[in-house]
Amino acid sequence: MQQLLGINVPTLSHNCKGAAVTHQFHPTALREYDIRGIVGDSLTEADARAVGRSFGTAVRRGGGRLVMLGRDGRESSPALAAAVADGLMAAGCDVIDIGLGPTPMLYFSVFECGADAGLMVTGSHNPPNWNGCKMMLKDRPFFGADIRALGALAAAGDWESGSGSSRSLAIMDRYVERLAQDFRGGPFTIAWDCGNGVAGPVVERLTRILPGTHHLLFTEVDGNFPNHHPDPTVEANLADLKRVVLEQGCDFGVAFDGDADRIGAVDGQGRVVWGDQLVAILAEPVLKDVPGATVIADVKASQALFDRIAQLGGTPMMWKTGHSLIKARMKEVHAPIAGEMSGHIFFAHRWYGVDDGILGAVRLMEAVHAAGISLAAMKDAMPAMINTPEMRFQSSEDRKFAVVAEVLARLQAAGATVNETDGARVMRADGWWLLRASNTQDVLVARAEARDADALARLEAELHEQLALSGVAAVSVGH
Repeated sequence: MQQLLGINVPTLSHNCKGAAVTHQFHPTALREYDIRGIVGDSLTEADARAVGRSFGTAVRRGGGRLVMLGRDGRESSPALAAAVADGLMAAGCDVIDIGLGPTPMLYFSVFECGADAGLMVTGSHNPPNWNGCKMMLKDRPFFGADIRALGALAAAGDWESGSGSSRSLAIMDRYVERLAQDFRGGPFTIAWDCGNGVAGPVVERLTRILPGTHHLLFTEVDGNFPNHHPDPTVEANLADLKRVVLEQGCDFGVAFDGDADRIGAVDGQGRVVWGDQLVAILAEPVLKDVPGATVIADVKASQALFDRIAQLGGTPMMWKTGHSLIKARMKEVHAPIAGEMSGHIFFAHRWYGVDDGILGAVRLMEAVHAAGISLAAMKDAMPAMINTPEMRFQSSEDRKFAVVAEVLARLQAAGATVNETDGARVMRADGWWLLRASNTQDVLVARAEARDADALARLEAELHEQLALSGVAAVSVGH
């Protein structure tokens, strides 16, 4: 109404009856790194419109106006993306809609088009009935306090108003060309499992121009994920990839999560190459180009990775888990590469300082080619460490950080060597164990690593003892 009358609207918007227009998000929707919820329950089209209006307000007040918008392949994504666009335009932003594609393609579009911000509608690796939004401002992640501020803007109705524009832009071919630009790898036989996520159309185009033989699995985008769940950190989801690698005699195989910002890999023998092992492999050619550079990995990574970075002449840095936290830290210390156990691999070397699973596959081809040996041989050469999978223990939102604090206090009183970068990583002579509070769920996350089975059992027992002292049931829960 006010826009139609051409009135210069104050920051607090009103409806036709003069009442303040506000919006309350579901208390679980605003997460540390993104916005996420069950469609029709904790995330609705009204929520998406309010996200667009609030994010658009933040962009406008930061001096920007142009926002790139993308979406994944979930059935709810087109309607939610349209609602986000409505909110952005109502805040006075101009929207360039790049349509269906991976989250890294949205990141690329922001840099390629010189935009002020980007918003991706995606549920990532969550179940099909979930969805959400990931955001960035120019060249930095939008997370934590930024996301909490969106909730405050919506609750107060403290929105900018305007009449922005919207247009569509097909950018996938430009993204694929950029992925293949100055390719330094060789011809390999590779299996690519796209898991019916939005990696599919990009991988189809990319493998037409990369050398080698490529076996593609599940490239049809289907938000119901009919073949397997798109989370490559869960080994059961890699069964099809392992089968094709072995049947076709592939050099290795790669897999992606639902929005393709994470990578999983298996070697030619069908063995999983975990996220920290991938970082060790991918960092080697980077450190040849940038000697002595800082390489960041999260606190869940193996000690073998940090030792390997130092061996290669790099400067290893342990940092907090979380893709937004690591991207921010990369900018601060000018790290050319970083990675997480979860398969987020971040490239500033010959790229934009963001995580990209498909680029990770391209760079893996380069790294294996540069090494002159197979990926299986590279895995064989890694130190023999025994570690647990990621363990998760139920703990309420108001207790999870308190539990970690209690554990830290007891460890410090006992004189233990503890790295407090993100929770408690307890260093022992023959291994370590980690306990940290998840930033996205009501769980405590733990992991342990040792040089032999006896040491691992002792470290796990120590971890469980600490959990019991803080009243946490030592029963691991699913992802």
